[in-house]
Amino acid sequence: MKRYMTIYLQWLTKKLEHPEKLTKEELSALRKEILVQIGFMQHERFVHFLVVILVGLAFFLTMGIYLYFKTTGLALLCLMLLGLLAPYLWHYYFLENTTQKIYVLYNRAAALDDGADYPNTDKITDKLGQF
Repeated sequence: MKRYMTIYLQWLTKKLEHPEKLTKEELSALRKEILVQIGFMQHERFVHFLVVILVGLAFFLTMGIYLYFKTTGLALLCLMLLGLLAPYLWHYYFLENTTQKIYVLYNRAAALDDGADYPNTDKITDKLGQF
């Protein structure tokens, strides 16, 4: 999913760099397509959120039990769970930030399509940096 989201973000950014090349119909279709992709990404993000919560909960419960019993097996289990938790947290961080960047790009496309003034869109982009 990381590769997919990165490629999609790059494609979308390039597409919106020159909005004058898009017709009104293409812009409307692009907005609908972005919303579909955001739905996929939100689902993926939610699933990973649940995984992070469950692995984190298992880690802290195991750590508590280890502190009570102090067995080698529980220490190894804690280390394995920590080894899982760290990459899950990093991946969830990526999913969250990439999805938010796509929200900003959607706001740009929406502003181009219907001429609405979406406040703070430029300020959000500045805070997220160039992507």
